[in-house]
Amino acid sequence: YSSAVQKFSQTLQSFQFDFIGDTLTDDEINIAESFKEFAELLQEVELERSMMVQNASDLLIKPLENFRKEQIGFTKERKKKFEKDGEKFYSMLDRHLHLSSKKKESQLQEADLQVDKERHNFFESSLEYVYQIQEVQESKKFSIVEPVLAFLHSLFTYNNLTVELTQDFLPYKQQLQLSLQNTRNHFSSTREELEDLKKRMKEAPLTCKLPGQPTIEGYLYTQEKWALGISWVKYYCQYEKEAKTLRMTPMDQKPGAKQGTLDLTLKSCVRRKTDSIDKRFCFDIETNERSGTITLQALSEANRRLWMEAMDGKEPIYHSPITKQEEMELNEVGFKFVRKCINAVETKGIATEGVYRTVGSNIQVQKLLNAFFDPKCPGDVDLQSGDWDIKTITSSLKFYLRNLSEPVMTYKLHKELVLAAKSENLDYRLGAIHALVYKLPDKNREMLELLIQHLVNVCEHSRENLMSPSNMGVIFGPTLMRAQEDTVAAMMNIKFQNIVVEILIEHFGKIYSGPPEDTTPPPVPPPRVAARRHKPITISKRPLRERPVFFGASVEESGAERHSQAPNGSGVEAPRPLHRSRLPAPRPGGEEPGRPPAEGRPDARAEAEVGKLVARLQDGGVKPASKAANGLVASPALRTNTLQARRPAPRPGIYGREGEYDGVPKPRSHSDKPVITRPPVRPPDPPCRAPIHPRLEPRPDLAAGSAEETPSSV
Repeated sequence: YSSAVQKFSQTLQSFQFDFIGDTLTDDEINIAESFKEFAELLQEVELERSMMVQNASDLLIKPLENFRKEQIGFTKERKKKFEKDGEKFYSMLDRHLHLSSKKKESQLQEADLQVDKERHNFFESSLEYVYQIQEVQESKKFSIVEPVLAFLHSLFTYNNLTVELTQDFLPYKQQLQLSLQNTRNHFSSTREELEDLKKRMKEAPLTCKLPGQPTIEGYLYTQEKWALGISWVKYYCQYEKEAKTLRMTPMDQKPGAKQGTLDLTLKSCVRRKTDSIDKRFCFDIETNERSGTITLQALSEANRRLWMEAMDGKEPIYHSPITKQEEMELNEVGFKFVRKCINAVETKGIATEGVYRTVGSNIQVQKLLNAFFDPKCPGDVDLQSGDWDIKTITSSLKFYLRNLSEPVMTYKLHKELVLAAKSENLDYRLGAIHALVYKLPDKNREMLELLIQHLVNVCEHSRENLMSPSNMGVIFGPTLMRAQEDTVAAMMNIKFQNIVVEILIEHFGKIYSGPPEDTTPPPVPPPRVAARRHKPITISKRPLRERPVFFGASVEESGAERHSQAPNGSGVEAPRPLHRSRLPAPRPGGEEPGRPPAEGRPDARAEAEVGKLVARLQDGGVKPASKAANGLVASPALRTNTLQARRPAPRPGIYGREGEYDGVPKPRSHSDKPVITRPPVRPPDPPCRAPIHPRLEPRPDLAAGSAEETPSSV
């Protein structure tokens, strides 16, 4: 499982998103960097997991193996020596008892000396063996439990890390979900525009006009009159509207023909009447270079209409499907219509869920527009009446704004506004859009202010209507702004149009408080060689915390260097698992990590250390203590059998969490959790221990005599 997670993490780390367009939105940058954040998160979890597995070996298995080999193995050697010395002593004693009393006194004395010597050896072996048995039985109570306790601490520290990572991940998750939702909204808006563009292209598949450009090019057939009749010759034609030049390149050149490319200057263009020629889709042009008219045939009716529109021919120009020219301009009737719609929405529908996002019926929308823009009585419609619901009013307002002959924010400033929204500098974005707003014509700026003020009011009720500035940007971005060119590239900039409207809503007060102080246009950012890199949102990184020293480490505290035999958790707020290899080097004397030092140590120190760790594991519980106030132990007699899992009676003189003495145990903050207690402690170790190292001074927070107590005999 861990290997699979690590491989998955590496895949996420190396994954690269591909994006269409030259610039990414801030939300897209967050999404592009999200897999790297996920990979780092998984790597951190798996690192801690591997450390936990390593701790199982370093903190649990190796100490127990060392205890078995060194303590129990040493006891078995003592047992063998005891049995050997006993057999030797009793065999000699048997021989000694069979000695005759008639032997010389010197021989008997020598035999007695040998027996006494063997008896002394046997006595020493028996004492060493019994003492070793007693030492193993007593030391295993802590030498076996301490590694298990340390490993459990490592295990729960790993679990605690996952909780911390979850807490750090939640804010990032919420921000990323917001970026994903915004990107999804932009995608939905762009998809609608692209589907509309695709539909228009399907309806006119042979359209050869380059939208927004003065040039039109494509195939035309030219009527040429010869002596023997009339023929139609295919030409590839290119027309420059500004210079009124038409270049005609023949496509059906015959071998040996001298006919080449013709460059003509257009004078006029007229549609050819259908009944005047037996060919369809024809129109006539007049040029300066040729006398008379030139009859051209387009590839379709739509194609002829585009050529005549480019050549300013006498052919009507078809606009978007809106019925009346009055609806296409920002005039008094239009302002009246917008104000009435705004008043109706703010009066009876501002708290409606999904206002402006919910679409009304097309039939009702056309009915409202036809009634309001009726030339006989324009504006004579009461939108406050119950005849018009909110969906119809909001859809009519959007329809009117979207079908203006020129968008509210004008074609002229469209590219500059999109460029400002693409900037990675937030201050530049706001400053540039602020300046560009005041470059709009007066009527357009007045209409924009009216609309943005209304959208601000709607967003103030976002708790009820669920319409945030980002949602409003998605709806009104394509409504207030649109490119003059109907291209896929222009559609990909719709998300930046949405950002412009979002900025206008969020900073309405500043933008419409007055023109910017510096009236000069903001500097244009240099062109980008590659896509910009914006600092994305990240998972909050916690500072590295100290890890606890479980065994064999020295920590200086209160000016005294102490040697730790029991787990030590003091001074660390949130300990983590620790590799055994990261522990400090062993102290002079050759003791190994995970074993009691050869020189011995005060039991009070070990008891206090274990008490601190146990209390910390209880997360706020009372620390059990092993010493009375005077440093002496008050405990029942020792037993060699296993420890009983029962709670001892409360002992007087328990130390508080910070070492202060109190006569009674302090109550737990969480009454539902039991207090972890330990069985009564044993007396100090027997005299076979080496003397206390001079550097191992007693801790000042324990009784002064605790380290110098005279140990009891075996």
